[in-house]
Parts: sequence; C-alpha cells; structure tokens
Amino acid sequence: MNTEQLFILLGKAEQGDAEAQVNLGMLYGKGHGVPKDYPLARQLYEKAAAQGDARAQFEVGVMYVHGQGVRRDDMLARQWFEKSADQGNADAQYMLGVYYHIMPERPEGYATARQWYEKAAAQGNSDALTGIGGMYQDGHGVPQDHEQARQWYEKAAAQGNVGANLYIGCLYAQEHGLGQDYTKAREWYEKAAALGNVEAAAFLGELYRLGQGVQQDFVKAWQWFERAAEQGNERAQVFLGELYAKGQGVPRDDVRAYMWWSLALAQDPCYQEYEATKNRDEVARRITPAQLAEAKRLTQEHLLARESRVAEVRP
Repeated sequence: MNTEQLFILLGKAEQGDAEAQVNLGMLYGKGHGVPKDYPLARQLYEKAAAQGDARAQFEVGVMYVHGQGVRRDDMLARQWFEKSADQGNADAQYMLGVYYHIMPERPEGYATARQWYEKAAAQGNSDALTGIGGMYQDGHGVPQDHEQARQWYEKAAAQGNVGANLYIGCLYAQEHGLGQDYTKAREWYEKAAALGNVEAAAFLGELYRLGQGVQQDFVKAWQWFERAAEQGNERAQVFLGELYAKGQGVPRDDVRAYMWWSLALAQDPCYQEYEATKNRDEVARRITPAQLAEAKRLTQEHLLARESRVAEVRP
C-alpha cells in the first residue's frame, strides 16, 4: 500500500467507515506499511466492532487469544468470537469449535464443538472439517472411527488444507488407524510436505531412515530431516544428529551431530532429553576442544538465525 492509499484509508477510518477501520487495524496489527502497534489496532477494531462489524469482532477475539496489546484472556476472546460467530463469521465459528473441543468438561462439551465446526464447515472453512475429523479420530463426543476421520480429513485436503494431508498420513502410519500402510502414509506426507508442512518432512525422513513403505535410503532421510530441522523441527534435529554421528547418508561429522542435538534440546529440554543429552555428551567427550568450540559456535549461530526468522513472522 502506497502513501496515498494509506492516507485515503486513514481518512475513511476517521470518518467512521467500519471496513476502513478493520483494514487499517490489520495494517497496524501486522506492521504492514506502518509501525506495528497492537493498542492502536485494537482501538480501530473495537470502533468497527461497536458498529457490529463481524470481522472486527473476530480480530479483537484473536488479540485476546494471543495477548496482543492486551492481557491474554480466553474468556473475553470467546465472548468476542460469539458476537462474530452469531453474525455468521466462519473463522469465529471455527474458533468456538476449538474452544469447546479443548474444554470438554463444560456442560455443552463436544456437542457444541461439533455444532460450531459444522456451521464453519458449511461456509467452506477447511480447518473446521479437520476439527470434525479429529473428533472422530480421538472419539471425542462420537464413537471413535478412523474411517470417518479419514473422510473428513480428505474433504479438508480437497480444499487445500495442509494439515489434513498430514493427519491422513498419520492415520495410515499408525497400527490402530486404517490398517497400517506406510506407502499410503508416504503419499500423504509428500502432499503435505509439498505444501510446506514441516512435520510431514520429518515423518518422511523417518520412513526413509527405517525403510518403511520405501527402500531404506539414508541420503533421502538426511535430505528430509535437513529440510525439517532447518525450520526448527526438534524431532528432525534429533535424527539428523544421529545420522551425522553414525555417518549414515552423510560423512560422519561429530561437530554437526553435537550442533543438531544441542539445537533440539535448546528448543525443548524435555524433548527426548535423555537420549539427545546422552548422545551429545558422548560426542563431546571424543572431539577436540577446538571442535567442541566450533560446535557450540554453530549452535549459537543457528539459534540467532532462528530467532531472527521468528521475529520477522511473529504476529
């Protein structure tokens, strides 16, 4: 948006145009063309919301969910989502579905979650379709039925939902899913990975590492793990460290093994803590002080680069 367009938008917002207030709020909320300013974004959303704008009501709810310019408050978020959902906003309806899905102890429980998911899904919200699929997969409010889960996930996948492709792959990879079928799992993981899903890339690495549904191939395992690990997937980082330590698919490199295990533990000390810590410390004992210093330097370099990327996309 150029300066002239921004000036026109500001003028409309000042005159009380609800749509302009919402659009301007989104610019300030994301820092697009203007300095990021959550309090100002919220003020603009609330002005539009006071006029009954459903999109503005939804955006205020989102701010309370994430604590953007306000103290995080799930109850207030729900109240704003309800105002928006009652006017037919599909995104708000989906968020209410999530709210009741993860709080089944409420009297309304899963039945209310299903109702909101269905309303959102009827308007084309594919995340709501995955929500219903998840209810069938886990037996939440309905009898557990993996075939029904797959059907709902496939409806979402047909609409381009990335996560749905991953979930179908997981169903086929699990023994208690649709009948374990690693070939089908790989096909769905590949679809998800092609759409940018990091978890799917990590799962593909694991299939190639173990030779499940494919011929065992450590080079391909390394390629998939590397792709996921560079985007911060801890599971991929742990396995990548193992490949480097054993020289599987890549030349043995204890420095990089140490680095990847350190990165995994830096993100989540509880993630495979014993194994990753034990392996990293074992490598540390057999490399030279200079190599250990280099491994720590590379670890810090990756951590700083990751923090920079996160800062760029942080809402």
